[in-house]
Amino acid sequence: MTIAYNLLEKQLHPLDNQLLASLPPEEWARWQPLLEWSDMPLGRVLYESSNPQSHVYFPTTAIVSLLYVMENGSSAEIAVVGNEGVVGISLFMGGETTPSRAVVQSGGQGYRLKGQAIKDEFGRSGPVMHLMLRYTQALITQMAQTAVCNRHHSLDQQLCRWLLLSIDRLRGNELVMTQELIANMLGVRREGVTQAALKLQSAGLIRYSRGHITVLDREGLEKRTCECYSVVKKEYERLLPGRVAT
Repeated sequence: MTIAYNLLEKQLHPLDNQLLASLPPEEWARWQPLLEWSDMPLGRVLYESSNPQSHVYFPTTAIVSLLYVMENGSSAEIAVVGNEGVVGISLFMGGETTPSRAVVQSGGQGYRLKGQAIKDEFGRSGPVMHLMLRYTQALITQMAQTAVCNRHHSLDQQLCRWLLLSIDRLRGNELVMTQELIANMLGVRREGVTQAALKLQSAGLIRYSRGHITVLDREGLEKRTCECYSVVKKEYERLLPGRVAT
């Protein structure tokens, strides 16, 4: 059951997060006083690899990248989380820590819940547990498809996939993102991202200027990307059918 909420409060309301908005009324009433507003500026690290996690985060207007960091400091994105999900699944999955790093890739805001609170809710073995398990399966699908995409598809296709997944998690069609940061996310050289972005811009699909990427033709991006984007999108829709549409 999806909970209706006052549109006037939408910008600062936790129910802008679709997982929270999918909670049944009884669970939402129990969660509401426990949620804490959280500022998520660009570049904020929500947790480091192998470090204990104290909270789970529910983005509303921010997008968070889950990155795998190598010993030499290089990194690659394994998933993105926005208003459809939660950051910090290892807390309720029993792992406490994870080898990935969570960093805000698009600044905004969200809400957080203490680790013990999410463990208690998960331990009730009720609707919350089933909702979080379905979300986790969708997130694992995104991670697996990202690995396949990075191995088998062109950088142009990877960039289209990444742009579409990011735009799906925002209200508008503009991203504030430098090419260097995109390169770090995709685990490629900056020059490669520059060439790929210029191709998309020449085709009239995006406009890039001073760290701002505006998607001009979403349908064109969908036609140009690989199947990985639709696989991930369909899996989220299949497993989380009660969520608010983006």
